[in-house]
Amino acid sequence: MTIVLQQPSNPTTLPQLQWLMLELSWVDKFHSLHCRVRNAARMHSLMSFRHSIGFPSTAGLKLPRVSMAAGGPNASQVGRVGGQRKASSIAKSDGWWSREKRPAANDPPIHPFMVETSDEEIQDLHARLDKARISPPLEDAGFHYGFNPVYLRKVISYWRHQFDWEKQVNVLNRYPHFKTKIEGLNVHFVHCKPFAAATGQLGKPLMLLHGWPGSFYEFYWMLPLLLTNQDDLAFEVICPSIPGYGYSDAPELEGFNTLDAARVFLKLMERLGYSEFYLQGGDWGSIIATNMAQMKPDCVKGLHLNMFPVTNANLVVLLSLLLGSHFPSLVGFSQEDVNRLYPYIQKNVFSMLRETGYLHIQATKPDTAGCGLNDSPVGLAAYILEKFSSWTDPQNVHLLDGGLERKFSLDDLLTIVMIYWTMGSIVPSMRFYKENFKEGLWKREDARTSVYVPTGLAAFPEDLLHCPPLWARQKYKNIMSYSYMPRGGHFAALEEPQLLADDIRQFVAKVEALKK
Repeated sequence: MTIVLQQPSNPTTLPQLQWLMLELSWVDKFHSLHCRVRNAARMHSLMSFRHSIGFPSTAGLKLPRVSMAAGGPNASQVGRVGGQRKASSIAKSDGWWSREKRPAANDPPIHPFMVETSDEEIQDLHARLDKARISPPLEDAGFHYGFNPVYLRKVISYWRHQFDWEKQVNVLNRYPHFKTKIEGLNVHFVHCKPFAAATGQLGKPLMLLHGWPGSFYEFYWMLPLLLTNQDDLAFEVICPSIPGYGYSDAPELEGFNTLDAARVFLKLMERLGYSEFYLQGGDWGSIIATNMAQMKPDCVKGLHLNMFPVTNANLVVLLSLLLGSHFPSLVGFSQEDVNRLYPYIQKNVFSMLRETGYLHIQATKPDTAGCGLNDSPVGLAAYILEKFSSWTDPQNVHLLDGGLERKFSLDDLLTIVMIYWTMGSIVPSMRFYKENFKEGLWKREDARTSVYVPTGLAAFPEDLLHCPPLWARQKYKNIMSYSYMPRGGHFAALEEPQLLADDIRQFVAKVEALKK
């Protein structure tokens, strides 16, 4: 899932892929302005010009922590962005997503849940794998055309003859699972107490939110790092499955989007007894977490994100984009921002056009492609795992195996696929795009609402888009931590669990220190 610059004012509703094309026209519109501004800046005082167009002055602005790695030796100044302001919020409203009639009283209990499998389920999978029909490959094509057929045969063979789903089910059940009915849906979540809970230590409540094509399983390598007491800080972790994903029910009615998911998860935290908690998310999870902070800012002690796209292309963003490669210090860009952003057309527009074909399909006709994926485990694996290749490192497209086993094991990758396969959740997970894009993310109330809760941002270098601190501040007004991570891509929790856990810890420690 990827988000790009918001269309400021256009009455036409556009899927995101179409909006990518409009970015080019924005750049063209500002080309003449770019030339005039560049010449003016060379002739006059840069600092006077900076002040006149409203860019922040480093002398008068408290900057966020910017570090090359969380807690690393290259960490620089500590500070804060934005003063303490009264938090704005968006309406929480209500919803119902089942065909069943809504009961008068609606406070169902929380009950334990176990992941299960059966011989019939495994036999059906094996029969379908045995009948797989693979297209012949193009010579030396790598992953440029998608999942390479030569490597796909290897994956199928491993899946059929070596992968042990029963063993992986036991791995999934390593942590306690639960379900509870909210707005007509059985919502699944993993709930882990800190390892020292038996001694009476209380952990900081932290909800981890996944995206597409991921699941709660992405966080399994990070959980031990968060549950362990370190520097007198441990977490009590809640990992829910977005409705339509994993082991949560899929909505049976149209319209379920990130705002509805946010409301459902706020109700879940309330049902669990938490009046204050931390949030962490990437991909769709970052938008859901942001929506939760917008709905109930008094409950969200801190918001940590590893994807934080720009959704408001205001004048500051557009001018900084045009001037940043020539005068980075003028607009508040670091050299690392310049390295990650430019050349902008190549690294952002063209690369996004290559990587968002799936998004246009899922935002318009998800059920059509979903029919084939839900019927073929091989097609499903190719569709999902190709993202774990290109979104981890764009250079993986040149490799025959897509670089998949450089960061992941086939057991872990196939477990992610199996969660989608056994639950038939690929179609509802794709519909989530349709529900969010049908009226335009940029036109919703949450796109116009700033976030004032303490915020920590972790920018991984190989993620789909880079958002500099200057741009992030247009949305998140109280950034307490911004880290340039040294490595990692879109699936940060699965790729670099230690780096992400350390960054969460340093951010929460700063928030907690404010109370002392």
